[in-house]
Amino acid sequence: MDYSKMCPKYELAADLLCKRWTGLIIRVLMGGPKRFKDIKEQIPDMSDKMLTDRMKELESVGVLTRTVYPEMPVRIEYELTDKGRDMKEVIESIQVWGDKWM
Repeated sequence: MDYSKMCPKYELAADLLCKRWTGLIIRVLMGGPKRFKDIKEQIPDMSDKMLTDRMKELESVGVLTRTVYPEMPVRIEYELTDKGRDMKEVIESIQVWGDKWM
């Protein structure tokens, strides 16, 4: 790997993953589909607006899907796509590094 120049794909990936809360949302969804309130319970310091904004962004880049179930009341679930699940090793390696150094 050539570290002497910046790779635009690395830069885009780092920009996405390093936004505040994004890695935490992805980590929560690694456990399977979740409703908004379930994600919020696991990340209580994040505002509803921020969670909504991050979820829309992750959906727009194909990392997660939003499924609306036409029930009464309406149920909405968020789930990682293959692209999102493919971040598993990245998320786990951050956890390993954190366990060792933080």
